Amino acid sequence: MRATRFVFITGGVLSGIGKGVVSASVAKLFQLRGYKVDMIKIDPYLNVDPGTLNPIEHGEVFVCEDVWTFKPAPAYSFTIAEIDQDFGTYERFLDINMHPQNNITSGQVYLTVILRERSGEYLGKTIQVIPHITEEIKNRIKLVARRSQPDVLVVEIGGTVGDIEAMPFLEAVRQFRLESPPNTTALIHVTLIPFLKTVKQQKTKPTQHSVRELQSMGLQPDVIVGRAEDCLTPDVRRKISLFCNVPEEAVISDPDLNVVYELPLVFESQGLGRYLAKLLKLEQVDARPTLVNEWEKVVSLYKTTRDKVTIAMPGKYTFIHDSYISINEALKHSAAHLGLNVEIRYIDSSKFEEDPGLVEEELSQVDGILLTPGFGSRGVEGMIQAARYAIEKDRVFLGICFGAQLLFVAFCRYVLGMKNAHSTEVDPSTPFPVVDLLPEQRNVADMGGTMRLGSQDVYLVRGTRLYQAYGTDVIYERFRHRYHIVREYALKGRDNGLVVSAVDRTGSIVNAIELADRKWIVGVQFHPEFKSRAVRPSPIYSTFVRSAYEQKRAK
Repeated sequence: MRATRFVFITGGVLSGIGKGVVSASVAKLFQLRGYKVDMIKIDPYLNVDPGTLNPIEHGEVFVCEDVWTFKPAPAYSFTIAEIDQDFGTYERFLDINMHPQNNITSGQVYLTVILRERSGEYLGKTIQVIPHITEEIKNRIKLVARRSQPDVLVVEIGGTVGDIEAMPFLEAVRQFRLESPPNTTALIHVTLIPFLKTVKQQKTKPTQHSVRELQSMGLQPDVIVGRAEDCLTPDVRRKISLFCNVPEEAVISDPDLNVVYELPLVFESQGLGRYLAKLLKLEQVDARPTLVNEWEKVVSLYKTTRDKVTIAMPGKYTFIHDSYISINEALKHSAAHLGLNVEIRYIDSSKFEEDPGLVEEELSQVDGILLTPGFGSRGVEGMIQAARYAIEKDRVFLGICFGAQLLFVAFCRYVLGMKNAHSTEVDPSTPFPVVDLLPEQRNVADMGGTMRLGSQDVYLVRGTRLYQAYGTDVIYERFRHRYHIVREYALKGRDNGLVVSAVDRTGSIVNAIELADRKWIVGVQFHPEFKSRAVRPSPIYSTFVRSAYEQKRAK
């Protein structure tokens, strides 16, 4: 067995410059050389996982195929399947399933050490950041390497160099590199290279300061990736090389791209893959032409579109588009493989509540409507009105999780005549609780990691649109919900065209509904976007986008 190599990736200057995409692209470079790769994301926040975070504050919560039981001490255990949104990027680039154990948070690390101290594991010792916290961080990294046994493990350090929260992790990386054999680790630092229009120059000073901060912690980067609007000029690369103590060939451009999946090819064209392979003493230095050609074909799909389809996304978290990043990408995957470009129109559903006339105005102009996931009461009535519009106007519609539940609420209210029908999540006193807590959720007190999570088997009903999309009797999709469509109410809709198109193994949990007497209106309780890949779009998203485009052409 070949020894695992470790590539650590840090960020500087400011957050939000695309470090996750860089990390996934670096991993892709090794994959293009035929190596098995895995990835870790380290998040410095004190939450055990991001499952309880508001998407507006943190972005999307990604859900894994697997559910992991995190046991910080013998008497304690937590279920983890909800992880950072960057893991969605990793999966979409690499076409592999990430494990929840690969998301390491400060909360997990500190909780483990504190509970061990309480149980007496450190008797007589003063518990400190060094060595106890840093040792736990290193152990968690090694644990992932032992479990998946990759040739290369790429470790993205969340946050920005200089953040107080990130310091223990950077210290752990310093120790890890010091303790590792030569040529088994590499450090990549991603920074912003701003362009000042007044002087028409790319400026390197923020990068110099960021690298100096990193060096003050005992870490010298092997590669610097400069995030900028355009490719770095030769003068800028030379300057960064000189002042940041890296070879000029190790200063890499990360320019703006219309197709994010092109970044590995941009890196490869600059020699980054070859440079890292030589640095880590890997046998396969050059990328395999067949693998590169396959990825080039994928990228070309996104560049050679023949037409456009427009999708409206009414929802609660439209203020930050990263709240729906997996949905965004699933729509792009599906459109590209159909030869289309997709225009997404994000609509704050609360606007429909303030001005009902906007429903017709906004939704009549699009080809399809996707009702988004969410929690809580804000903007819900607006989402219900969007679903009502789709039902009454017979517009192509896909509801995801909460969106599917609100589609059912709209159907019960405006087709079945159940006035004030609702979800008990929003209205606990509704006379028609058509969406209610799952039975196993009724006695749950803790909010973290206690939903119906991870991959579940879904049994499809033949002859339905869902079955036509997947073409099989059983599929496996990822779930994240506490509330569900109540089966007894769903059966009341059969005479009015409502079909339960998917259930769980027992047949008691409704996993999908659709309206048989409409062109294409489907609601799914699961999150198919989490399994959509650049090379292989989600079947239901592809069918939705195709149906929306057909509706456009029929106008």
